[in-house]
Amino acid sequence: MARTAMINARTELELKKEVESIFKTLGLSTTEAINIFFRQVKLRHGLPFPVEIPNDATLKTFRDSDAGKGLVECEDADDMFRKLGV
Repeated sequence: MARTAMINARTELELKKEVESIFKTLGLSTTEAINIFFRQVKLRHGLPFPVEIPNDATLKTFRDSDAGKGLVECEDADDMFRKLGV
């Protein structure tokens, strides 16, 4: 049997509750989710997702999108391609 080590970490209470709810939906315990994360870090020799600071244009796009500005609604894929001029 593999030897184990205890990890103690602090996080915001609400974040913990929300994340644990997601894990539960996925059928995972917090311990299992952390082990998946650790195995992915080991496999990739780094974080298993990009960690980036968005530039000003990207932040503006996020804000506009959240506010519903500049959105184009499409009926289906054909309509989307037509509106894109493709």
